[in-house]
Amino acid sequence: MTVLDAYAVLAYFRAENAADEVAELLRKPTILSAVNAAEVIDQLVRVFGYDGDDVHADLALLAKSGLMIEAVVPDIGLQAGRLRARHYHRERMPVSMADCVAAATALSHRLPLATSDPALARLVRAEGGQVHGLPDSDGRRP
Repeated sequence: MTVLDAYAVLAYFRAENAADEVAELLRKPTILSAVNAAEVIDQLVRVFGYDGDDVHADLALLAKSGLMIEAVVPDIGLQAGRLRARHYHRERMPVSMADCVAAATALSHRLPLATSDPALARLVRAEGGQVHGLPDSDGRRP
């Protein structure tokens, strides 16, 4: 089982470099936090012009196939805040709060986090977690 960050799902929907690898991960049980699901919807609709109802329906289909969209419970939210407070730096570690929710979800479940974000991968590793490095748009893995 693997926790996905928003980029992993965005790459899957947009057929980017990591899409095939994410498709393979989605064949097994995976977790996406509700905050990261919201980030997926926001990016696909606002940035890339997708229809919001279609994106919601696509996420629902993934959920029926084994993707668990997990609520952010208080412990995860608090841990995400602590992670960001401990690691964030505008230049060296530019992790968003949504990134920290993904990290907290993976760390709390003791599962790898699938991401292509180098800063997020560094944060997870610094906290003793595992990373499933995905290729970014240039094919680099964190």
